[in-house]
Amino acid sequence: MGCSSCSTNSNGVPGGCKNNGTCGTDGCNKLTVFDWLSNMEPLGDQEHSKVIEVRFKNGRKEYYNNSSDLTISIGDLLVVKAEKGHDVGYATLKGGLIALQLKKKKINSKTTKFLEISRKASQRDIDIWTRAREREEDVKKKSRQLAISLNLKMKISDVEFQGDDSKVTFYYTAPGRVDFRQLIRDMARQFNTRIEMKQIGLREEASRLGGIGSCGRELCCSTWLTDFRSVTTSAARYQQLSLNPQKLAGQCGKLKCCLNYELDFYQEALKDFPKSNSKILTEKGIAFCQKIDIFKGLLWFVYKDDSVTWHQLSVEKANEILKINAKGDKIESLEQYATYETSTDVNFENVVGQDSLTRFDKKNNRYKNKKKKVWKKA
Repeated sequence: MGCSSCSTNSNGVPGGCKNNGTCGTDGCNKLTVFDWLSNMEPLGDQEHSKVIEVRFKNGRKEYYNNSSDLTISIGDLLVVKAEKGHDVGYATLKGGLIALQLKKKKINSKTTKFLEISRKASQRDIDIWTRAREREEDVKKKSRQLAISLNLKMKISDVEFQGDDSKVTFYYTAPGRVDFRQLIRDMARQFNTRIEMKQIGLREEASRLGGIGSCGRELCCSTWLTDFRSVTTSAARYQQLSLNPQKLAGQCGKLKCCLNYELDFYQEALKDFPKSNSKILTEKGIAFCQKIDIFKGLLWFVYKDDSVTWHQLSVEKANEILKINAKGDKIESLEQYATYETSTDVNFENVVGQDSLTRFDKKNNRYKNKKKKVWKKA
């Protein structure tokens, strides 16, 4: 995903924001790492000093070996080797943080053989790469039409050309296995290039396409989130959220990733709470838990025969009563342990010194009286 202001010039530098190869509006440098070690000398092991992180379309990043000792700066447009041919991408990271990124992505630098960086991109490389990128939208529309004509249950969500225009990768989502052999033949015949199909999940699709979440910010998966952990409905239950699919689902159609962010805090806080299906035995009858407030440490119980009146108990009182019930004894009533909030009237005062809002309600007769006095004198 690229912003409209970042059309590149001959040096591979954006013509819009002039930000040395990275997008100043954060439209096409998703998941970019801030290199806080850029002004420091690399210390310790020099094993990763020649490894460069290169970014391609939609935040896809790979690591390459700079065996030729090229002088590379962040934002340079590089030509890197691919399985067949070469690809073009931006240098996004180098130096001391490379080791941390490899560890984070569980890449063993000793056993992994990185592909080589061929050279810095020339004007001819940039022209070929730019023309290939301009074809992507048209190719995506035509490929969707071909998939619909073959009645394939799949959705082609994104298209990415290799830098030398020798291969095109189609990213698609599907509920199951898809026999797209005939589709590949038709696309190879129409587009006259090598075809590669990659099935991605719904979360990965949302990450590639990007968007704005219900919170008003960019999607976490397309800005900073790097792994997709499973989200279950129990995360919503722990946080006392109503199981409404329209509110809990993100743009990918799955449960929102942010449901996991505060889950550990809720699980830790609920350790002191009795279970939500706890029953309290009293002389007046059985009482059930209706509501829990984790932040205030309160629970509300109601009698089986009186579901209208709610009785508020603290966590300590509720646990004390349950211990009494566990011994086989009953308490007399919930009213002995319950606390009730008394409503207080709030009087608002004009502390700012502004005039009353009702100052125009009464008519001002001062001007009329003045006219009468002037008429009588005359």
